[in-house]
Amino acid sequence: MRTPRASGATHGASGAGRPTKEELAAAADRTIPDLIAPGLDVLFVGINPGLWSAATGWHFARPGNRFWPALHRGGFTPRQLHPSEQHLLPGLGLGITNMVARASARADELTPAELLAGAEVLTGKVAAYRPAWVAVVGVTAYRIGFARPKAGFGPQPEPLAGARLWVLPNPSGLNAHFTPETLGAAFGELRAAVAG
Repeated sequence: MRTPRASGATHGASGAGRPTKEELAAAADRTIPDLIAPGLDVLFVGINPGLWSAATGWHFARPGNRFWPALHRGGFTPRQLHPSEQHLLPGLGLGITNMVARASARADELTPAELLAGAEVLTGKVAAYRPAWVAVVGVTAYRIGFARPKAGFGPQPEPLAGARLWVLPNPSGLNAHFTPETLGAAFGELRAAVAG
């Protein structure tokens, strides 16, 4: 794992503010670029971009999404980053992609066929970019996309295109089963495995 570096980047560096209702509605079915580079320590895999992410171009951008706090609590970043600072992640050995590229208001709007196709695309990305670890954030999406109906959280027995595979809880604010503390602890378990 690379040593985290502090940064002087400011929030909102891209100039994007809070999206309007119209901008959010227009963001449906958009895609946003992956944050990926060869040889990352961990490639985090979201289910699909939400409308806030599609409107801003930032992964896990919706206020109330707990990805960025969990990343910090888990020890991956030296401080809690704002979604607008996502460009700092590759320097920390981290990247972000999604199982399904198209944005939607809720992940449950995706079809099983989309998740299965997304798993195939993800496998190709992992083969091309060769991260050490792949961390899918959302056990239901993982179970459906990879046809592993009994999969649980944590390390998975099978690799993905040569990378070690881990399943994390979905950090969405809609996931009431996990608190910020338990999410941070789950991310911390992965961090310990990566460092080990």
